[in-house]
Amino acid sequence: MLSIPVKKLREGMVVAQSVYSKAGAAFLVKGKPLTAQYIKSLEKIGIPSLSVTSTDPRFNILPPEDVVEEKTRLDAIQKVHDVFKDISEKKEMDPVGLTAVADKLISDIFARHENLIQLTDIRLYDAYTFAHSVNVAVLSAMLGKVEGISEADMRILVLGGLLHDLGKIKVPIQVLNKTGKLTAQEFEAIKAHPTEGFRRIHEFGKMLPKWEILAIIAAQHHEHMDGSGYPKGLRGDQLHRFAKIVAIADVYDALTSERPYKKAYTPSVAYGIMRTNTGHLEPELLEHFFDNVALYPIGAVLKTFYGYGIVTKCEFGHTRTPTIRVFANKKREVLTSPFTIDLKNDSPHVIEKEISGNELMQFTHNLSLDPSKYLA
Repeated sequence: MLSIPVKKLREGMVVAQSVYSKAGAAFLVKGKPLTAQYIKSLEKIGIPSLSVTSTDPRFNILPPEDVVEEKTRLDAIQKVHDVFKDISEKKEMDPVGLTAVADKLISDIFARHENLIQLTDIRLYDAYTFAHSVNVAVLSAMLGKVEGISEADMRILVLGGLLHDLGKIKVPIQVLNKTGKLTAQEFEAIKAHPTEGFRRIHEFGKMLPKWEILAIIAAQHHEHMDGSGYPKGLRGDQLHRFAKIVAIADVYDALTSERPYKKAYTPSVAYGIMRTNTGHLEPELLEHFFDNVALYPIGAVLKTFYGYGIVTKCEFGHTRTPTIRVFANKKREVLTSPFTIDLKNDSPHVIEKEISGNELMQFTHNLSLDPSKYLA
């Protein structure tokens, strides 16, 4: 996948990311070719960049399969939206519908367990909480499967992911989407959402299985292993295992998502940030999590010790060192004989950086070459 500015998009390019609007409606679905109208609409709603499978519409390259089906994800986002709205406005919850969504997410993940997390979707700001909740549930289930959590307990973990931010229904949308620095009062409102989520699940979630654990996940997903988190400053063994898993999924999805106050980080940058904040997250769980996340998704262009290459394959357990097709030397000269190299036997340090955005567009223009041709 190649991340490029929206202004550089062209008709026929195949989308590698879905764009979700309010309540989970699919504004743009990955795998579909762009039209002129879609490009204008993306500019109008303020999407800065989008990942495509190729900058050349002649290359009909499909994005890698997701860990869940597109319809499953859309249905889940819609259900989370409805549940949050019903609790806020009607003081009621649909436990049967929410559990059915959780079960379908789990079914997809077990059926597609060989697929890596390749790239997050894009959500318009008013839909962020709902799509984020689904992504956290999916990422948590993915890690839960690696950890050998039973299918029965997986339902609890996924429901916990879907409801972990329930307390945000009490936070004004203008605070959630504020671009400037939060006031002390606004920050306290944000910090109160885990406790509010705990309270709401106690009040409305008693028809859900093991609702006490769901409430604990909501209460603890911003606590840190070293006690520096909130709301209670819990540490280590005081934290529920499922809360530790949801915390990792929550941080990763937040870092890799576009927000009003920040750009989306690439998976590799998110990995660096999460590893640097030692003491916040369970180290062993964190490493297992990134065994399943393509730090450099298929189609990413990398500057490496061997030259410039495009990622052609990424394997479980070797996500930091993918297989690349080297097409230019370090002087940015196109090779007459490109070659493929599996980096799994190399140190991750052979990768110097990922090329994306405007830099990628300038790079491909100067070379008069679309690297994605090596994926075809």
